[in-house]
Amino acid sequence: MANFNVHLSAAASSSSIVAVLGVNLNIMDFSHAPWLVFLGIVGGMLPDVDAVNSKPVRLLFNVLALLSATAVLSALKTYVESYQLLILAAGIYWLTRFLVLASIKRFTVHRGIFHSVLALVFFALLMVCVSDYAFKQSASYAWLNGFFLGFGFLVHLLLDEMYSVDLSNRRMKKSFGTALKLFNYKNLPSSALMSLLTIFLYWATPSPSALLMINTSVFKFLSF
Repeated sequence: MANFNVHLSAAASSSSIVAVLGVNLNIMDFSHAPWLVFLGIVGGMLPDVDAVNSKPVRLLFNVLALLSATAVLSALKTYVESYQLLILAAGIYWLTRFLVLASIKRFTVHRGIFHSVLALVFFALLMVCVSDYAFKQSASYAWLNGFFLGFGFLVHLLLDEMYSVDLSNRRMKKSFGTALKLFNYKNLPSSALMSLLTIFLYWATPSPSALLMINTSVFKFLSF
């Protein structure tokens, strides 16, 4: 399994390359690139969210808690008083940082449901919905946010799977197949629940027609 530094550098470098490509294809503005690279890095850390005893995961949850609180501030700032908003944001931060972390520690195992393609789609769609409903971004940028988060997630899974192959001895390690899997085969109830949540998130996302702009730009680039 790749270590934290490998995952961090791989997610950062690959997301940066894709961001530069996106800017050159006029898919996004240069000013959005740092944020999208940041999301790629966060996505690159997400599959290890169940390794709750590690310092990198605690750092990740600090970031996720801050993002959650920011999303609440952005979504509700025109509806509630300032002091109520701050209390609510602080509560969301605490729930994400401590309660969610404790729940993951209690009910999940490392390389379980979060090391799967299903989890990748779930978190990517969740980011799309948060960008659309909380951050009030356009549909195209909401989908770009989800794409970069999912891309970083995929880089993590691929790295872990690659590290499961011992090329020098030409053998597969016992961990092979546990990183990049469709869903958690050993815990079907958790996979079924995440599948239902993923379907709901897809239903709640803005129209996928916003992706046509991205597909058209990429097609023109490849044709050229």
